[in-house]
Amino acid sequence: MKRKKPSKSSPSFGNPEIQQIEQLFQFMTEHNLEEFEYSRGDLSIRLRKPSAGLPVAPVRAVAAPEIIVPGSLEASQELPEGAVASAAEARSSEELHLVKSPIVGTYYESPSPGTEAFVKVGTYVEAGKVLCIVEAMKLMNEIESDVSGEIMRIFVENGQPVEYGQPLFGIRPSRKK
Repeated sequence: MKRKKPSKSSPSFGNPEIQQIEQLFQFMTEHNLEEFEYSRGDLSIRLRKPSAGLPVAPVRAVAAPEIIVPGSLEASQELPEGAVASAAEARSSEELHLVKSPIVGTYYESPSPGTEAFVKVGTYVEAGKVLCIVEAMKLMNEIESDVSGEIMRIFVENGQPVEYGQPLFGIRPSRKK
């Protein structure tokens, strides 16, 4: 039984051959794709690079919260200089009150595009002040501060999807005098 060679001008994916699959891999590489899925009729092709299954954190200017287990930094002399600074920052974040998203939605830092953000790092807020908006199903939900204090960290970027319980802000509560 002789197989018909696919023509270069019009590849048919009705009966894929190795050369056509290699062309798909080449296409994925050229366009920086991690995963590709094609289905037509009873034919289904799914190509995935090995790195596609690994979660990739987006690069952000704001570092994500770190969890420090007490006693895990006993020998800080063995840690590189950057790790010690990061550990000190994490320890200071233990004092922060976290404002978490009460719903799944999209985070917005301002009331409308092009306007000033509700708060920035360093802003002092009173309890009840609007910090941001989380849009869910076309409804704009104002997220308010439940403590008075200074905004020390903003954990998400404008337009970023957020999950239920995801930290949005780190607020250093003001000390009662």
